[in-house]
Amino acid sequence: MNLISIPAFQDNYIWLLDNQQGHCVLVDPGEAQPALDALERLNLTPDAILLTHHHHDHVGGVAQIAARYPGLKVYGPQETADKGTNHIVHDGETIEINGRQYAVIAVPGHTLGHVAFYSAPYLFCGDTIFSAGCGRLFEGTAEQMYNAFQQLAQLPDNTLICCAHEYTLSNLKFARAILPEDREIETYQQQVEALRAKGYPSIPAKLQTERKINLFLRCHDTDLQKKLGFHTPPDHLHSVFSELRLRKDNF
Repeated sequence: MNLISIPAFQDNYIWLLDNQQGHCVLVDPGEAQPALDALERLNLTPDAILLTHHHHDHVGGVAQIAARYPGLKVYGPQETADKGTNHIVHDGETIEINGRQYAVIAVPGHTLGHVAFYSAPYLFCGDTIFSAGCGRLFEGTAEQMYNAFQQLAQLPDNTLICCAHEYTLSNLKFARAILPEDREIETYQQQVEALRAKGYPSIPAKLQTERKINLFLRCHDTDLQKKLGFHTPPDHLHSVFSELRLRKDNF
């Protein structure tokens, strides 16, 4: 398989998973033209589109792409039913596309119906986990998003976080503001700055790395808890997550 990130809008990525036999899967095509240009340039035919949630910058290109490829299967949660989805997916099911399995994982928080698709080692997680950060809570709660993070954290270390936005540097800046003495975060920030200076994307990121530099995956960390004002262990770790998200919203 060959994973390709297609830039769209200002900081979105449309993901393309090429089976290297002339076919591919597109994930969250918020804009049609960049995806169509990539398909033509690479001489690929899409077998399916995967949608993680209903926001326009993830679904806006579906109609135009489907018009170009009649009969194209579009998989997504119930909230994308009016966005071009013709195959509704549910938590816990597995779909097969051209011989490859994709597990559907419900990850409410950013939106209530948000899902992720996992096909080892690729995790297409939309606006749930970002490298060094997490999505805004537009519809769900911090507890829901915390639980989604805990579920995704059970995946193998080599899982590749294929999120939908290039937010890594701003997320790392926030993380450094909370834990300025953390050398892992500092080193990773330097690595990402070097990548971005050359015009390269910072994602996909390995889950193994995210466990170290993503504060939203470190709510159990007592040093982090103290930095956030928890002088005694919190009754629920999702309260740490909530405080982090609130601070990030106002950063």
